[in-house]
Amino acid sequence: MAEIFYKSINRRDFIKTSLAAVGVMVTVGSPSVFGSGKNGKEAARWAFLADTHIPEDVSDKYRGFYPYRNLQKVIPQIISVLPDGVAIAGDLARLEGKLGDYANLKKLLSPAAEKTPVFMALGNHDHRNNFRKVFNKIEGERQPASGKHVVVVNKPPIRLIILDSLFYVNKVPGLLGRAQRRWLQDYLKNCDDTPTMLCFHHTLGDGDGDLLDVPRLFDIIKPIRKVKAVLYGHSHEYGFSEFEGIHLVNLPAVGYNFSDTEPVGWVEARLTAKGGDFTLHVAAGNKEKDGSVKKLAWRR
Repeated sequence: MAEIFYKSINRRDFIKTSLAAVGVMVTVGSPSVFGSGKNGKEAARWAFLADTHIPEDVSDKYRGFYPYRNLQKVIPQIISVLPDGVAIAGDLARLEGKLGDYANLKKLLSPAAEKTPVFMALGNHDHRNNFRKVFNKIEGERQPASGKHVVVVNKPPIRLIILDSLFYVNKVPGLLGRAQRRWLQDYLKNCDDTPTMLCFHHTLGDGDGDLLDVPRLFDIIKPIRKVKAVLYGHSHEYGFSEFEGIHLVNLPAVGYNFSDTEPVGWVEARLTAKGGDFTLHVAAGNKEKDGSVKKLAWRR
């Protein structure tokens, strides 16, 4: 269940009641920087989050941060920019994916879900069965991948594929697994050439706590030019790197950081067929880069 839920309302009515918020929203990049995409839609605006770590006990804190309060603060910011979608790159729950963790997460996300679809990947602190019990409405283009929670999201001019790197609950490493990798390879070979981004939880290094099958993933996506970027969390850091022209975007944590030098917050992205602008919104932690914009051009 990579898409949580979407409580659709009349968008015109919502915009009428949100003019004040729109009036003060932060604009991502300058208009028409990258040109138009398919179906005449120039850009899609997304909100990207990771590592919310929502606890059953709302007063739970770690390193002086309160994950529940952080997400509570972030949601109105996300609503104010009217994104086409919200994606969370795993570690939704605090540690073990308790039912109470997800109940609180659903409560916090509901105001955003009334305005736009919210999609979620699962991380190593999530629990599939408990997640399904709380988020029991399955929408979106759900894909068969041997029990993994995989969904394809088409928001022209970009396609987002949510993958599942949960290996064991409350154990650090991640794994896509053979079945999910085979599904991904087949899907990418057969889908159209819409610029595509992958989103999952685990980091892309060679450590014992990273995605264990990252070399096999790179073997798949390297020759498929439509894959433009990979979004992930897990490290509680914010940064950009590249692999063979594919942009690797390490999303900051919402719940807490591991280092005082890192921000706690979310990323607003304006995505087109040719590239994207990524703006950092800092809720806590190191605020030095709050509002900073990173511009990326997709490989051809």
